[in-house]
Amino acid sequence: MQKLALSTITTTHVDDISKLKNEPDWLTNFRKNSFAVYESLPPEVSPLYNKYTDAKKMNPSEVSLVSESENIIFESLKPRLAELEKETHVIQAGTNIFRINLSDELKSRGVVISSIYDAIKNYPEMLKKILESSDPKEDKYSALNNAMFNSGIFVKIPRNVALEKPIHIVSCISPDGTSTISKNIIIAEESSTASIVQELYAPKSSIQQAYLELLTVDAHANSKLALTTFQAMDQSAINFSTRNCTVGRDAKINWYSGLFGSLLSRYRTNYLLDGLGANAEDAEIVFGDNEQSFDLSANLIHKKQSTEGKVVQRSVLRNKSRSLFKGMIKILEGASQSRSFLSGRSILLDKDAKSDAIPGLEILTNDVKATHSASVAQVDEEQIFYLGCRCLNRAEAERIIVEGFLEPMSRTMSYQVRAWIAYLIESKWAGRDLVLKSDENLRAIVEVEEVRYKESDKIETHYKYR
Repeated sequence: MQKLALSTITTTHVDDISKLKNEPDWLTNFRKNSFAVYESLPPEVSPLYNKYTDAKKMNPSEVSLVSESENIIFESLKPRLAELEKETHVIQAGTNIFRINLSDELKSRGVVISSIYDAIKNYPEMLKKILESSDPKEDKYSALNNAMFNSGIFVKIPRNVALEKPIHIVSCISPDGTSTISKNIIIAEESSTASIVQELYAPKSSIQQAYLELLTVDAHANSKLALTTFQAMDQSAINFSTRNCTVGRDAKINWYSGLFGSLLSRYRTNYLLDGLGANAEDAEIVFGDNEQSFDLSANLIHKKQSTEGKVVQRSVLRNKSRSLFKGMIKILEGASQSRSFLSGRSILLDKDAKSDAIPGLEILTNDVKATHSASVAQVDEEQIFYLGCRCLNRAEAERIIVEGFLEPMSRTMSYQVRAWIAYLIESKWAGRDLVLKSDENLRAIVEVEEVRYKESDKIETHYKYR
């Protein structure tokens, strides 16, 4: 299929991509039905959020789709990929799977990392069930993903398998000017344990490119998933991500997100707590500048008893950047003794920066605890003055205030995640490329973060047992 603008796609193009991939009939029909929904929906389905959305920043006439992009990596990303050569990883370049590294030992234990197309061939019934579980009517861009996905990644952690080292998923837009619509699936089977680090990159471009993702996470009973997402795309790009997470009985998902790049980041995360004792914790850090826009939505849906959910989001905004935090706690009938917490906070470093927060509650049963909060504030000038008296200029004072603003979230993260986030914030503040790499700056940050809280732990222990 030739290069095609998103604004021009039709049902015929949906047929073309399905035939080219030699897909089964059920998938062709699934694509067609989803495309009909995509055409019928507005950019923002909810009338409550419609006036706030910046989805119009994506230009459908510039975003180009192909069935297969060039299988190449842009230059500034190559050092990072070289660092990952010996790690367990999958690298997605445009619509292609550029490289997969999975040791024979992990293969023998049943760990699977593959393209979405190989997964459809190897696990047809499982993939059919997972794909059809996504309701395209909930969101226009989820429907677009179901209809026109041209790439994707599949990861499966087998039952009772515990991985000691993380799986790295690196996705980058192709430098050929095309966009990627990716169908990604992560499955943690019963009593499995895994850590997954996702990195998203895009090259500098004179035209608008997009990485549009629909990520399905299925955490089966008693499984534990630690997920980390770093979005460090160039500000010429667009990033839409819908993340649907199902959490089974006594399963736990911890998700840390650092969103730093792209012109528009639109993230919609749904946690379905569908088993007794299911637990989900989500921490999101946003750092925006120039005219960046971050449209974030988080929904905690408690379906069974004694489930726990927590979403904490913090935004730091400079220049004319803006953020929108939307969230909803839903505790359904039969989900008594559940606990839920939803919080969105923003700090504005410039007068033209803007942030809105719209958290909500929908409680349909008794004997639960649910709390939501939101705050937006400018930098306290008294704090700037105080730090100025300590010989810090305004920029240095703002850095200290931002570090303090983010510090409560840092305590819940591993030292490595804290170091990566601190590195990307420092890189963005200094105007460097937003790519994780083990240079002197990162090594220095890691040294600090490794011992950051250990001294206080020793003091607390000392006083406890005196």
